[in-house]
Amino acid sequence: MKIALPKPFTFEGGEKAVLLLHGFTGNSADVRMLGRFLEKKGYTCHAPHYKGHGVPPEELVHTGPEDWWKDVMEGYQFLKDCGHESIAAVGLSLGGVFSLKLGYTVPIKGIVPMCAPMYIKSEEVMYEGVLAYAREYKKREGKSEEQIQQEMDEFKQTPMNTLKALQGLIADVRNSVDMIYAPTFVVQARNDHMINTDSANIIYNNLESPVKDIKWYEESGHVITLDKEREQLHEDVYQFLESLDW
Repeated sequence: MKIALPKPFTFEGGEKAVLLLHGFTGNSADVRMLGRFLEKKGYTCHAPHYKGHGVPPEELVHTGPEDWWKDVMEGYQFLKDCGHESIAAVGLSLGGVFSLKLGYTVPIKGIVPMCAPMYIKSEEVMYEGVLAYAREYKKREGKSEEQIQQEMDEFKQTPMNTLKALQGLIADVRNSVDMIYAPTFVVQARNDHMINTDSANIIYNNLESPVKDIKWYEESGHVITLDKEREQLHEDVYQFLESLDW
């Protein structure tokens, strides 16, 4: 069965622009509903895909954070080239880490890191996540359990050597949060079992931004953009964006 792969999107809403960033092993579908909501409120939203994401998992293992950061910067440049002078960054998980990195790398109006990790997982635990993603992808393709098992055995022959670089990226950003002065709204799901939720406190406490806020969503898990409090999240992100000096 051929599965419809999610694609990067651009929703033209208005002059104010938002760069929407998905997570590790995620894709633009993670932020699509938020993008549609903001588009209706007059914001132009662009969500790029990182290299190796939204495609068969065999492609993911040959990519790393340098590739993905390049895609983030190209997404930012894309909005600039479309004539958007002012850009805010809203990111989920790894996308939240990248939104923070944008905050001390390029001019950014505001930042919303959502469930962004600041603690380093072991390479083994990260790789378990990659394996789970690969298995789920193959299941969605409608493959038999036997075929999935065979492909997974082959998949494990190719290690993902960039996980150490991913650890390094998270450490670098954690050490640089105090260089962020842009208004920031830190979002964290209380039932997030993917990351150490204390990450949100680290981000909030170390930001130099004179304008910063943090909110805990009591009913949500890691992919907060698709969880039961998503409508409240949409509204909160919108109110934060509206408060910025565009």
